[in-house]
Amino acid sequence: MSNSQGPFSYLKPTDEQAADMERLRDAAANYAKEIQDVVPEGPDKTYIIRQLRSVAMWVNVAISRHPNGDPR
Repeated sequence: MSNSQGPFSYLKPTDEQAADMERLRDAAANYAKEIQDVVPEGPDKTYIIRQLRSVAMWVNVAISRHPNGDPR
């Protein structure tokens, strides 16, 4: 995809951005493991894990874009 598709375009991260993304993805995975170990099974736990997954994906967007949404 090209940048002509605005917020739906793919922005290939730089090596530095990819390293930051991996670092934060690992942190989210560690947090998810703690949640799995501590929080009782049920709809709240499912919601928490889904929200954490969403946050982890938005981190990648934030790293690859300027605050105004433009590509870095």
